[in-house]
Amino acid sequence: MFEIRKDRAKALGGRRRLVREREEYFLLVDQGYGNTEACRLVGINERTGREWRNGRTAKDRFRAPARPASAPVVPSRFLTQADRLHVADRLREKATVRAIAAELGRSPSTISREIRRNGIPLRGDTSRWAYRPYAAQARSDARRPRPKPGRIGQNSRLRDYIQERLTRRWSPEQIAAQLPRDFPDDLEMRVTHETIYQALYVQGRGELRRELVHALRTGRTRRKPHRHAARRQPRFATPMVMISERPAEVADRAIPGHWEGDLIVGPGHRSAIGTLVERSTRYLMLLHLPNGAHKAEHFHQVLARTIQTLPSQFKRSLTWDQGTEMAGHGAFTMATDMPVYFCDPASPWQRGSNENTNGLLRQYFPKGSDLSSHSLEHLAAVAAELNGRPRKTLGWETPAERLAKLLAAS
Repeated sequence: MFEIRKDRAKALGGRRRLVREREEYFLLVDQGYGNTEACRLVGINERTGREWRNGRTAKDRFRAPARPASAPVVPSRFLTQADRLHVADRLREKATVRAIAAELGRSPSTISREIRRNGIPLRGDTSRWAYRPYAAQARSDARRPRPKPGRIGQNSRLRDYIQERLTRRWSPEQIAAQLPRDFPDDLEMRVTHETIYQALYVQGRGELRRELVHALRTGRTRRKPHRHAARRQPRFATPMVMISERPAEVADRAIPGHWEGDLIVGPGHRSAIGTLVERSTRYLMLLHLPNGAHKAEHFHQVLARTIQTLPSQFKRSLTWDQGTEMAGHGAFTMATDMPVYFCDPASPWQRGSNENTNGLLRQYFPKGSDLSSHSLEHLAAVAAELNGRPRKTLGWETPAERLAKLLAAS
């Protein structure tokens, strides 16, 4: 415990300077004590403590505090000590934030954010805001050192939550969106999807288990740009109805019942799985195609049987690429009364929902693997798992939830 000096009378050479008191005051402040409590423990007036910490004022201009603030070399995009002195002086002169920003050649939002982040409520009154330039510089310097401890590494409950969902093959964005729904009142359980990616990819952080990288959709151990999908341009001998003739109601996704379809194929095109995605709800159906059923002579029959299991209001149209498996599209339309529209050559974005879903499915059915080994029950389980994931485009509802709402309304 600091011992308050009893003899403070004038001595030879004038009043003794409070050197030890000042050192002890700053030790207490660094430990988190407020000005009032630190002054009480050291035995000084609160005004003295404020002057030590914030600097003295004379003629409405700021002077340096008793403990000079550090002045590291910083990039020009950061405010300097001189900038903060200018801000403080102009605020005392009642200048506006925009005027101060113009004088410093900064954005008004930069100055406003600086005052909000590095200012303090005056004597605890949030309606009266004080900005002390040297204290503001010290706060800014204290935040700058890197590397900083990551939020995931510091919060074991958050780390366990993220790892558990990564093992269930949720994407980082889905996890980040689900956190506020599961913990609406706990601000510590918040993290962005980019933070999750950094915890996985950045070496040396060690916040998430490295092997969880393989649970991501891409399975990549490091980041790299997306590549263009393979382009195919097969042609049919029979006429096709092109996507340009598709009704406008399909494009806005307001009316359910419009589907997009494709095949994911195994090595040598010897095996395949059919995929159907409803555009409005993103609901997925998988087609079991054993023993060459993905060939043109059989595929339209399997597809028709699957579509006929749907309610009539969910059988409006089907959009497909120009793959040869749809050579029997005319027979399919006659069996289901459901028109088929074909995308332009090399235009996978015209079936964006289906292309995205095929990417998700490759996590379950890797490229180069034999797709004929998967049973009908396994395909149903995979579809159920994907239909149970929250989707950003659905307001973080799941496709199954959105489909149930539409069925209940109808």
